[in-house]
Amino acid sequence: MTILIGLTGGIACGKSAVSSRLAERGALIVDADHIARNVLAPHSEGLRQVVERWGTQILDEGGHLDRAQLGAIVFAHPEERLALENITHPLIAQESQKQLTIALAQKPPLVVYDAALLIEAGRAEDFRPLVVVTTTPTLQRQRITDRDGLSQTEAQGRIDAQLPLLEKEALADHLIRNEGDWAQLDAQVEALWQTLVS
Repeated sequence: MTILIGLTGGIACGKSAVSSRLAERGALIVDADHIARNVLAPHSEGLRQVVERWGTQILDEGGHLDRAQLGAIVFAHPEERLALENITHPLIAQESQKQLTIALAQKPPLVVYDAALLIEAGRAEDFRPLVVVTTTPTLQRQRITDRDGLSQTEAQGRIDAQLPLLEKEALADHLIRNEGDWAQLDAQVEALWQTLVS
């Protein structure tokens, strides 16, 4: 029997690392971040709506979305971020449902809906059990600045755009704390796999 779970977590907490480790064990992953990129691809309805809202300033020379430019707008102004979410969330949900249906039809042991904003989008109850990947606030900020080359202020803006980690943790059925090395993370993923699948 195939089990469907939700996987989420704060920015730079290690959700993608957990997702890839579950895939190595035989899970099929439906990645909302990947879908989000596709719904804003050139010539897509999503990109058309975004350009209609913010103008061609958010496009690069090749007509692709300039994510850094759009990010600078939406992370600085909550109302702009909400406007973006109102465009993208319905498109992401629609495409996600299609991909989940395809994944479930293949009957793997586990299907994972991997979505950074699963809770913020109001969809946590659709994906139980819910796995939340978390870390310490200090590690989270450090990883963002190291990974994305952002200042501490910019990193904090990205963090503040999501629900606080403690609120996400409170909604978890399973919690993975990514605060140590890769071996510790692997051990937690293996324990989760055994709990869910075996």
